[in-house]
Amino acid sequence: MRKQVFIYFLFALLPLSAQTAKQVLDKTAALVANKQGARAAFSIKGGNFNTSGDFAVKGRMFRATTPQATIWFDGKTQWTYVKGNDEVNVSNPTESELASINPYHFIYMYQNGYTSTVQKKGSSYEVHLTATGKKSISEAYVTVDRKTSAPSQIRFKQKSGWTTIDIRQFKTAKLSDAMFRFNSKDFPTAEVIDLR
Repeated sequence: MRKQVFIYFLFALLPLSAQTAKQVLDKTAALVANKQGARAAFSIKGGNFNTSGDFAVKGRMFRATTPQATIWFDGKTQWTYVKGNDEVNVSNPTESELASINPYHFIYMYQNGYTSTVQKKGSSYEVHLTATGKKSISEAYVTVDRKTSAPSQIRFKQKSGWTTIDIRQFKTAKLSDAMFRFNSKDFPTAEVIDLR
């Protein structure tokens, strides 16, 4: 009788220790999309695109800075300052455009229209997302630390091929909403081009 109770107890605990892909990404999304914000360093490689820089995110808002440009997104409007041209392009980006420039786009993407699986890889989880219908991102892999839930890599496939975003030095931080909007006073000579 004791043996049966012990075996039942072991099987009852198994679901508690196994993480589903959704549970893994839910924890990571909660960490990334916290109300205060987060910062990280990143590098992106895909097609002819290869750059690195730093990144800040708060909810759906983000700011990315590279040697070539700075991008602000306040949840609706995107401002892209191109240093070489001293100009700012203003637009309302599509979800596909956001995915290619926002390393944390996956925290919303996985919630609708994707199937997912998860496997352990060393000290990380790797979540594989596959689109269930026609999507601009047909497939993605998200790697997160098993202890902290912090993301370390996102790879996604679009028509143009695979893009890889490596994330380093992730940390939560108290960030002001103003840092996610372009301020013309900081760039007084920049030409503003409204593409909306």
